[in-house]
Amino acid sequence: MPVSPDLAEDLATAVSSLYEQAELALIEKVTRALAEGLDSPLWAELKLAALGNLRAAVDEVLAALQADASGAIGQAVADAYERGQQAAVVELGALATGTAAAAAEALPTAAAVDRLASALVGETEATHSRILRSTLDVYRRVIAEATSAPLLGATTRRQTAQRALARFAVRGITGFVDNSGRAWNLTSYVEMATRSALGRAAVQAHTDRLGAAGIELVIVSDAPEECPRCKPWEGKILRRDGASGAGTVEVEHATEDERMVSVRVAGSLPEARSKGLMHPNCRHNVSIYLPGLTKPAGPKKARSRATYEQSQKQRYLERQVRAWKRKAAAGMDDAARRSANAKVRAYQGRIRELTAATGLPRKSHREQLTRSR
Repeated sequence: MPVSPDLAEDLATAVSSLYEQAELALIEKVTRALAEGLDSPLWAELKLAALGNLRAAVDEVLAALQADASGAIGQAVADAYERGQQAAVVELGALATGTAAAAAEALPTAAAVDRLASALVGETEATHSRILRSTLDVYRRVIAEATSAPLLGATTRRQTAQRALARFAVRGITGFVDNSGRAWNLTSYVEMATRSALGRAAVQAHTDRLGAAGIELVIVSDAPEECPRCKPWEGKILRRDGASGAGTVEVEHATEDERMVSVRVAGSLPEARSKGLMHPNCRHNVSIYLPGLTKPAGPKKARSRATYEQSQKQRYLERQVRAWKRKAAAGMDDAARRSANAKVRAYQGRIRELTAATGLPRKSHREQLTRSR
């Protein structure tokens, strides 16, 4: 069967939910710590004196996160790699040729899985120092803003503290930048990094298995809601590995010995992936190309679903639902929580309207927060 990054998409949830739990736990800890004794004239002094207690609580959350995430990442990468291999086995077995026997041969996987898992563990653990620093900075900032505001006669300490906490909750822990320079908050960054790594594991396992069976060419599917980075590669034939660049190659017919056929290749799979194909959320897949047998894709069918831009709007609305749920968790009183929950319902209503108008499936799990432990 063909392979694509979404073959392992669900596995990323086990990792990203751990970071979401940690983020929500930290929001709740900061909120409770600041709300206690808020009306006392010595509130600022008491809160600053308790900074060490908050740091110890954050360290405890991070220690548990590190232990849980390392195991979850190792399991997720192993599962993703296995799914990629099995997809290749199914695809090769359906050929009913000698390649099916090659597909059944065991390939060493431990080294590849360990390498991929170690890289992802390193990338996620690099966020932990930022988590600690960001949480303590927010705590200090709220104290400073809430202490100075009444002196200016602008508002009350409670209102100022609530606004500062709400900004923190909506944004989450921020400051994470990917290789393209795009900024992320903690949970979104970990989800993106994990889904990307697991997608790579599944695709690599698939191509490793095809290589062992002597398959050198693959073909990219057509897909709905394609993005501008992927569109140039739709329906194109690629080298499984090797040199970049387009050209015509002479290869042996898939079933007729000594018969050569000309095949126009658009480049290599690594080249296409480096230019954006098979990114997280990519809907394309790659499958075996059999010279002389595989038929090129026909004219693109009329769209039955939404555009890429509409699918991205849905993702934006889902993020807003989650952000306002975090704001509700940071509410210091019932009024603040009710206001945030009203925003949640409003954004959910916009999602219902969008999915009804476009035919996009509603993915309610992407609107949920994983509760802190």
